[in-house]
Amino acid sequence: MKVVLATHNPHKVSEFQQIVTATRPDLEVVGYDGPEPVEDGVTFAENALIKARAAAEHTGLPAVADDSGICVDVLGGSPGVFSAYWAGQRKDAVANLELLLDQLRDIADPQRTAQFRSTIALVTSDGAEHVVEGVWPGRLAHAAAGEGGFGYDPVFIPDGQDPASERTVGQFTDAEKQSQSHRARAFTALVPLLESL
Repeated sequence: MKVVLATHNPHKVSEFQQIVTATRPDLEVVGYDGPEPVEDGVTFAENALIKARAAAEHTGLPAVADDSGICVDVLGGSPGVFSAYWAGQRKDAVANLELLLDQLRDIADPQRTAQFRSTIALVTSDGAEHVVEGVWPGRLAHAAAGEGGFGYDPVFIPDGQDPASERTVGQFTDAEKQSQSHRARAFTALVPLLESL
């Protein structure tokens, strides 16, 4: 089966392809080369649906779109849907990370809880729409660590690790990240929907 992944973000394409290969090797994911819609939703679900609808209409294929970000509890869930633009419209990942760390500079560990959230929308060629979510809980480090991943990965410490050897997602291998991430969790919820196509 062939589906189009509605994103122009090469990091998301690579990450999604790795997740798909591990769980659904029969699923062929093709890149989206159509016009980029305006993401003017105020929730992850709204933006994911905007992208999936545009890709399905442009290609005639079932379309999958992810909208995701980091939600920091002490910031009331922000950056949230504005994660990619936290430091301005340039979508500067380094500036976003530095601003978030600066905002939390005096916040102690117990209040640094956060979650990576991924919402995946599936729009089928007949117009049916489905939305699933994956949540990866953890907390924010005081400084970036690791060269892996992208975005906020170098400051996110997932829950469930041995406290003596905790690492940020930036220090995870690709395989470790793909088996645990918010996108992997959302995709697991999406699989039954894909199988019903």
